[in-house]
Amino acid sequence: MLDDAHAAFKMRYPASITFSRAIFLNWYCPLDCKFCFMSVEKSNISSPKAARRTPASILTEAFLCSKLGWDIEFLSSGYRVLENEYLLRLLKSLYEVTGKKQWLNTGALSKQELEFFKPYIEGSCGAVETVNPIIHDKVCRNKPVAPIINMFKACDELGLRKAMTLIIGMGETIADFPKLQEFIERHAIDRITVYALNPIKGTMFTKSPEADYYIEWLARTRISFPRMEIIAGIRNERLDTIRQLAYLGVNAITKFIALRQFNSKDARFIEEEIAGAGRILQGSLTKLPDIELEEIDAFMLEPERKEQMKRTLTSYLEMMHRNTVLSKTI
Repeated sequence: MLDDAHAAFKMRYPASITFSRAIFLNWYCPLDCKFCFMSVEKSNISSPKAARRTPASILTEAFLCSKLGWDIEFLSSGYRVLENEYLLRLLKSLYEVTGKKQWLNTGALSKQELEFFKPYIEGSCGAVETVNPIIHDKVCRNKPVAPIINMFKACDELGLRKAMTLIIGMGETIADFPKLQEFIERHAIDRITVYALNPIKGTMFTKSPEADYYIEWLARTRISFPRMEIIAGIRNERLDTIRQLAYLGVNAITKFIALRQFNSKDARFIEEEIAGAGRILQGSLTKLPDIELEEIDAFMLEPERKEQMKRTLTSYLEMMHRNTVLSKTI
């Protein structure tokens, strides 16, 4: 099956593969999805508005992604917790910093909202999570799929791209794969991010799916949809799957804590495994380019915001340099 997936990928895509980083905007969500860390943390948050990252930290992370050659997978937040005006200001600033439109994964958006954001977004992602309706009602009962489908229809009308997320290991079986095929075909999904369940302490889940089972879902998806963009979530405990994921034809990998673990043993292993699969990683998880604080001055942002970004960038670079120095002793 992996060879068939590899052949389907190779006919339509170059050998390049990217690291795609989701940028989280906050850590509060009003929903209670049974797999999510936000559902566990919610009771510890007294003020949802205070549970937000600063705009400077978000912009600095996006700037680093650009410098390191990483894609921004999407901007992610708790379900519909951010004000549209706030999000639009952030999108404008991100466009200034990266020169690129972003994907949103902030909840099911109306056509009016999508029009509001359209000048600064490439598309919107629906957090579908599972295509098994019984499991969906069990783990995401207050996040119905119908509003996501309505959002996809609005994306079609506005010429925006559509993405979805899928989590493997919540009780579905490979017999559910035809449901995924049907969903993707019916809604003409452009991009899918597939994760292996990461069991969070305090949730109902205690184990991840077997690696071969996760890989089978991805391989079947590539064979069925040779042209669709596929992003695979990876975790440190499952880095031994990297070579297979790269070989079967995922376009990008995500979820690796790349800034905190920059040039770590795991980061170097990922790069080696990608190369071993005959793929070429765009950007780097191990080589820090020359980055000057003065580069921030060129952005058309408020002076105070630029100074905040410089302070945040200094902290990031110090951490990444420490990793580089430590790696030389290993």
